[in-house]
Amino acid sequence: MIMLGLESSCDETAVALLQAEGDNVRTLSSQVYTQHKEHLDYGGVVPEIAARAHLEKFPPLIEAALKEANLTYNDIDAIAACTGPGLNGGLMMAMMFGKSLAVSLDKPFYATNHLEGHTLMARLSEKLDFPFLMLLVSGGHCQFIAAEALGQYRIIGGTIDDAIGECFDKTARLMGLGYPGGPAVDRLAQQGNPKAFKLPLPLRHEGIDFSFSGLKTAVRTLVEKHQPLTDEVKADICASLQFAITKLLSIKAERALEMVGMNQLVISGGVAANRSLREQLAQMCAARGAAFFAPPISLCTDNAVMIAYAALLRAQKGHPGDSLDANIRVRWPVEELR
Repeated sequence: MIMLGLESSCDETAVALLQAEGDNVRTLSSQVYTQHKEHLDYGGVVPEIAARAHLEKFPPLIEAALKEANLTYNDIDAIAACTGPGLNGGLMMAMMFGKSLAVSLDKPFYATNHLEGHTLMARLSEKLDFPFLMLLVSGGHCQFIAAEALGQYRIIGGTIDDAIGECFDKTARLMGLGYPGGPAVDRLAQQGNPKAFKLPLPLRHEGIDFSFSGLKTAVRTLVEKHQPLTDEVKADICASLQFAITKLLSIKAERALEMVGMNQLVISGGVAANRSLREQLAQMCAARGAAFFAPPISLCTDNAVMIAYAALLRAQKGHPGDSLDANIRVRWPVEELR
C-alpha cells in the first residue's frame, strides 16, 4: 500500500509518500516547506497568512514528492490529511486537497489526528512496542499521553496555561532573537551559564501538570532589569530558562512513568529537537532503567510522514477510510480516537 500524507495544521506545509509491505514501512518521499519568512515580521504565526501559503505550496510539493518517489498519481492507494487539531485555515487546506485527490483518484480518504501522528512517530524510527509514555512538547502542546495500543490513548497530564514552544518564542521576541524562538534560544543557551539566574520551577512538587506562564513573567522581569541587554546576558537568560524547563520536564516525566507503571518514554513535537532536553531525559531514563526514544529531529517537527504513517497503521488494522463528510476539528484530543 502506498499512502499519501498531507500536513498543514500550523506553519509547515508537508507532503509525504509511504509504502507498506506487511510490517515494513518505507518513506519514499518527505517534502516540507516551513513558512519562517512569511511570519518573520510578526514574531509568530498569522493564521490567515499561513493558510494562503499552504494553498500556494501544496500543488508543487505534491508534484515534488511524486517525482522523488518516481511515482504517478495512479500509484497512490490512499490519501491521509491532517484534519485536527490545529489552525482552522491550515487544516482546511490539507482536508481540501486530500478530499479532492481522494475523489478524483477514487481512493480512500483518512482524516488523521495530528497528535496521534506525533505519538506514533517513534514506532516508525525505532523498535518500539506498546505500551509507552509519550511526552509531546511543541509550540501549541505540552502533555503526557499514555499510549496503550493503536487508537487507545490517555492524556494523563499537561500544561494548564502555555505550551513550552510559546514560552521559548516569547522569550526570543523579548530579546529580539527572531522567529522561530525555540531554535534561537537553544543555540544561544549553548554559550551561556545555565545557573546565572535562578528561575522558578512552577508546580514542581505537584502532580504531573505544567505551568509556564510564571516562567515567562520571570524572564520578562530579567530582561527589563538588565537593559540594555548584552550578548552575555542574553545567553545566560536563554541558558537559565532552558535549564529550568528541562529540569522541570525531567522531574515530571519521571513522576509520570511511576504513575502509569511504564518503562518506555518517548518525546516528540517541535521542542523535542532541543538538545539539552533530549540529554536530560535520556539521563533520567538511564538512571531508573527505563528506555528512552526520540525520533530524528526531522520527524519531531511537523511533517507529513507522521500523518501518512498513522493512517497506514489504521488501514493495516482494517479501517476502510473516513467519510468525505468528515470535517476538521480545531480541538481534537487523542482520547477521542477509536
